[in-house]
Amino acid sequence: MDLDLTPVLIGAGQVTEKQDDVSLASSPMDLMQQAVWRAVDSAGFDRARMADLDTIAVVKSLFEFTRNSPHTLAQRMGANDARQWITPVGGNMPQYAVNRFAEDIANGRAKFVLLAATEAMATGRKIVKAGGKPDWREAADTDPESLVFERELCTPHEALYDIWPARFVYPMFENALRGRYGHSIEEHQLAMGKLFARFSDVAADNPHAWYPIRRTAEEIARPSAQNRFVSWPYTKFMNAMNQVNQSAAVIMTSRGFAKELGVADDKMVYLHGCGDANELWHVSERADYATSPAIRAMGRQALEMAGRGVEEMDYIDIYACFPVAVQMARDELGIAVDDPRPLTITGGLPYHGGANAYVMNAIAAMVDKVRGNPGTFGIVTANGGYLTEHAAGIYSTEPSPIPKSGEAPWSREDPGIDQAKIDATPHPDLAEAANGAGVIETYTVGFGRDNQPNKGIVIGRLGDGSDPNATRFLANTPVDQDLFAAMTGEDFLGAPGKVSHQDGRNIFTPN
Repeated sequence: MDLDLTPVLIGAGQVTEKQDDVSLASSPMDLMQQAVWRAVDSAGFDRARMADLDTIAVVKSLFEFTRNSPHTLAQRMGANDARQWITPVGGNMPQYAVNRFAEDIANGRAKFVLLAATEAMATGRKIVKAGGKPDWREAADTDPESLVFERELCTPHEALYDIWPARFVYPMFENALRGRYGHSIEEHQLAMGKLFARFSDVAADNPHAWYPIRRTAEEIARPSAQNRFVSWPYTKFMNAMNQVNQSAAVIMTSRGFAKELGVADDKMVYLHGCGDANELWHVSERADYATSPAIRAMGRQALEMAGRGVEEMDYIDIYACFPVAVQMARDELGIAVDDPRPLTITGGLPYHGGANAYVMNAIAAMVDKVRGNPGTFGIVTANGGYLTEHAAGIYSTEPSPIPKSGEAPWSREDPGIDQAKIDATPHPDLAEAANGAGVIETYTVGFGRDNQPNKGIVIGRLGDGSDPNATRFLANTPVDQDLFAAMTGEDFLGAPGKVSHQDGRNIFTPN
């Protein structure tokens, strides 16, 4: 028996199903099983060997469809003795799971691991529109074991001001980043369009993309009948698309057991580097809305472990729920704005599509990329919450060094070292009942489906803006169309005004 415990990815599969007839559409579990069989076939071993799995982890669907999806998947694989896990909701979770189970494999805590994810929200939406209710439940007597404790992403105070839907939160990071760049509103709008036009170019050539449509920068940047503002400055074409039917699966094991399964050397993909880090958890706690210490730490961990620079990555897939997620990761990883390399291998969440589990598809796609070009390296980044949770992996068919006697086969830096530093970052105090002069730290204007503005959301600081340690406040603005027109047409970063606590909430009125 080969005792080499170096972790390897040996199989990867993806499914994208566009089925107009809901009676013929696959259930989420069927989609996931299809992706698993594609992963097995890509590895080249007998499907019956899946009964030997000792670990199954499923990324929680954005809308859970059955009580215990890992249990149901285990039954379908004939792997009833496998330990069964489910992750929390979070876009980082597929890469986090790869990192976690690579460590478990290297330390002998796991041997044969299946990671899988699925969404069938497009079919579910069609069923609801037709007056029905999706029922994809399969019997289970127990709940799955949680891989990670699931924390609430927002506080009740943040929720009071609608600082919880991603479509409202990410634009506030975007406006703060625009301020750091020194861009005018017009300049930044077009820059976002140019960034995502390149993503659409990749999607146009990807058979798994939900929207394989090549779009121009102007088409993405400008509001239109097909491309309304969702929350300024983001148009619909800048938003993640979660109404998809997609699944993906990855099979992991040790290099020794892969050989026992008969997996060819050129099918083995190695995790050369990985990283995990979280920001200060709640949006109102962040020290700065235009930088990401967690992405910086995550990237450093992964690249140093791999012994490579970001300039040596042949393929890159940066998590792309919204433009700011790409720009901030690009900056923190040290990738130049004019770097000619595509920043996605799939098209990203707006064009490839994806709900909670997009990164499982990205990892599967990266396995295909590096297998197709042996010796190349690719990095996948992942983001969960509101730029909250981050993970990265660096992949290649280039074998990891064979450990010498007494050496660990594969080891990583303890991510807790960086996490402790991030958690200790000083951040502003928050006044829940705020009164007096204040300035806007960042902001957004929400739009309805009629493409009309209907909500102003502000994160601000008390005082005149001269004190970098001033107390922070959250607020809405008055509902005023003239004010909304000004806030979307002029730069309101740093704008002075007055905040008052009225009827249990803060209202900020610019001067």
